[in-house]
Amino acid sequence: MKKNMGSTDRLVRLIAAAVLSILYFMGVLSGTIGAIALVVAAIFLLTSFVSFCPAYLPFGISTCKTKEEG
Repeated sequence: MKKNMGSTDRLVRLIAAAVLSILYFMGVLSGTIGAIALVVAAIFLLTSFVSFCPAYLPFGISTCKTKEEG
């Protein structure tokens, strides 16, 4: 599992996960939408911590900075 997420991508996902969680626990999101929000927040947290997003693989996307030789 090669890392394919840069630090900005990870930070954005962490913030999005926090916002979704806060909205759920404050009662703004509830029911099915709330459950979906929590699942998405959990996925964002997991992918942020491992720096790998499987959805990027089919498209060849990588937000990691590449090391330049020199």
